[in-house]
Amino acid sequence: MDSRVIDRPAFRLVGYATRVPLVRQGVNPHIRRHVAALSDEEHRRLKDLSDTEPTGLLAVSDDLDPDLVDGSELTYLHGVAVSRDAPAADGLDAIEVPAGTWAVFRATGLYPEALRETWAAIASEWFPSNRWRLRPGPEIVAVVERGADSSTGTYELWLPVEPI
Repeated sequence: MDSRVIDRPAFRLVGYATRVPLVRQGVNPHIRRHVAALSDEEHRRLKDLSDTEPTGLLAVSDDLDPDLVDGSELTYLHGVAVSRDAPAADGLDAIEVPAGTWAVFRATGLYPEALRETWAAIASEWFPSNRWRLRPGPEIVAVVERGADSSTGTYELWLPVEPI
């Protein structure tokens, strides 16, 4: 499994947030509608704001039910990461992320199947064989590279962790 553990200073996630139900199978239609409603201009604006890791446009899930119950609500933010001292952006939602440790996993393949398979391997293999556990904080998916048909790509899954 392609993974790394890194320490990050505090940063901010900015973008367009909404509350949606958790959908564990397939693509979440509520998130799809939310992202599709954003104009190309809004996407360019977000990309221009990105100034720290994780880079690029991000899919952020926050306030997740600890048991990941299907249908439970979460905050979804389509946005970017900015340094903590970046000026506030008008009209954007923000999630303040404290300094901490992150486990970063790379996934390649069909979206969202590649991420679900990676998550399953993290839960069944990585966590049991490493001295880390999830800590409170957002889960972040960064699109590293899109495939030609946009249904495939390379992604990074950023999970907030702490030592056991």
